[in-house]
Amino acid sequence: MRFGITILPEHHWTEAAPLWRRAEEYGFDHAWTYDHLVWAGLPDSPWFGALPTLTAAATVTSTIKLGTFVSSPNYRHPYVFLRDLLALEDISGGRLLCGLGTGGDLDSRILGEEQTVKERVDRFHEFVEVLDRLFREDHVDHAGAHYRTVDARTLPGSVQQPRVPFVVAANGPRSLRLAARLGQGWVTYGKGGDTLDEWWSGIAELSARLDATEADAGRAEPLDRYLSLDGAPRFSLESAGLFVELVGRARELGFTDVVTHWPRAEGVYAGSEAVLNEVAGLLPSLR
Repeated sequence: MRFGITILPEHHWTEAAPLWRRAEEYGFDHAWTYDHLVWAGLPDSPWFGALPTLTAAATVTSTIKLGTFVSSPNYRHPYVFLRDLLALEDISGGRLLCGLGTGGDLDSRILGEEQTVKERVDRFHEFVEVLDRLFREDHVDHAGAHYRTVDARTLPGSVQQPRVPFVVAANGPRSLRLAARLGQGWVTYGKGGDTLDEWWSGIAELSARLDATEADAGRAEPLDRYLSLDGAPRFSLESAGLFVELVGRARELGFTDVVTHWPRAEGVYAGSEAVLNEVAGLLPSLR
């Protein structure tokens, strides 16, 4: 089992830098930040760009993997995104993970778009397919429903081979198939639920659905499976005991990685850093 922590990009860098350093010192395997223009969970909060934040995080850490949780095509072209990812991967020394998802309604509407969920999923699939091709090829020509490239140059290429790992956020059948085809990892926060038992029931259903999808795709290597623990109706760092319980159940369902959130003083993900400190001490025994 590997462990990740998400640090929301709401802090000025003078406040954020120590958090990223501590995430590495605590022994987390990967650290993430949200990639939104505005996150619906904190619409009135200060908010900073994900890729500059991760670039800065790369300069104050040396071993922990760094990822977007998750990036979407709501406000990006895959070729422009490729250039940013190549720079970030180089600066981090090959520690980049690229979380990818369809994206939320709010980010889409801010730029004046009105797309149905199906239209956004269609665009997401094209986005991932083009991004994958750009990582693997040079001189890329593409003419699709949503994106075009003309002789797109892609040097220097990825530090990681064959490219940066894609961790695809997927619950529905189409996106699960996309994850099985082009992803190196799958991430889910579940299907909701008012109780932990309801939430776990949904997680088990999704996990079984991925089993079948991977079998149909004939993958030689199974996807790494990431579970966002805080999709549950209780904050995973409510107590060390709850965290240990959630990790155990995730392990039983075949998850290879779990992700929590850095405790905030109030509101969403409100908790105590004393609990985070306690949990960090337990990580070696939970692996």
